[in-house]
Amino acid sequence: MSPRDDVMSWLLDSDPALRWQVERDLVGVPEAVWQATRARVPREGMGAALLARQDADGQWAGGAFFPADFTEEQRADGQPWTATTWSLKQLREWGVAASVLDGTAEKLRTHARWEYDDLPYWDGEVDCCINGYTLAAGAWLGVDVSGIARWFVEHRQPDGGWNCEWVEGSTRSSFPSTLNALEGVLAYERAGLGFPELTAARHGAEQYLLERRVLYGLRSGEPVVPYVHHLAYPFRHVYSALHAADYFRASALFDGVAPDPRLADAIASIRSKRGDDGRWVQEHRHPGAVWFDVDVPEGEASPWLTFLSLRVLEWWDAASALAPRGAGA
Repeated sequence: MSPRDDVMSWLLDSDPALRWQVERDLVGVPEAVWQATRARVPREGMGAALLARQDADGQWAGGAFFPADFTEEQRADGQPWTATTWSLKQLREWGVAASVLDGTAEKLRTHARWEYDDLPYWDGEVDCCINGYTLAAGAWLGVDVSGIARWFVEHRQPDGGWNCEWVEGSTRSSFPSTLNALEGVLAYERAGLGFPELTAARHGAEQYLLERRVLYGLRSGEPVVPYVHHLAYPFRHVYSALHAADYFRASALFDGVAPDPRLADAIASIRSKRGDDGRWVQEHRHPGAVWFDVDVPEGEASPWLTFLSLRVLEWWDAASALAPRGAGA
């Protein structure tokens, strides 16, 4: 067995939430095969376990962004990841069909309110990251969240991206805020709901990150955040080289364009983390309460990080092999 085949065998021996994506994006099985695996996600393993935690009113943990019983004293233990927004984000990324959550959208319209100003759930709030997650969730569940889509067009910073601190007066974009917003906007467009002004806003925000090679301050040339090279799954809201590269892969495939050469340093960072066994290791666990662990502890080879890293590298390398000599990185 070749080293790659050994890694593929290891990845395929996984929860259906991961396995179907490995089948589709790395192994290249017929669509009927990976779709059959994907259909198992709400019935087995992590998908079924998370769906079982849903409250009768459509929420998780009784709250929109935070659990109902969350207190400021608990913040020192980290952001809890059990409430509605995070649970929907996880289920969507695992490939659960919207039909499985039939009725959830209306229940959330009736019962869920943001902790900020008690605003209605599907109207979004003032935080760019939260609005990005809500835009993606609404597009997935068939909710009219066009008001949030327009909000993103109207709330870009002068330098091209977004910043959750805009409400506090910030006029400069933030790497994490911009990436989380971009993921929501792209999900909305991929659902066939985009419009020219939104696409232009997405492309402009992408340029904000690409001009900084997705890693560095424009003036300082230093890494924009000290943890940018850390590998951690789930990504949550945290910015990293892999998180950014994973987004730009999805965006480039949607737009039908080649990888941008300004991703080269991020790609090199990801490649450098590959172990001699062809696997990537979980380097960090984002603190905070969870329903259950979805990946391995720190220091162990991570199926999720290995899958995500391989998917990005194979996309990059395939495009580089097709590029004219002297082009690309």
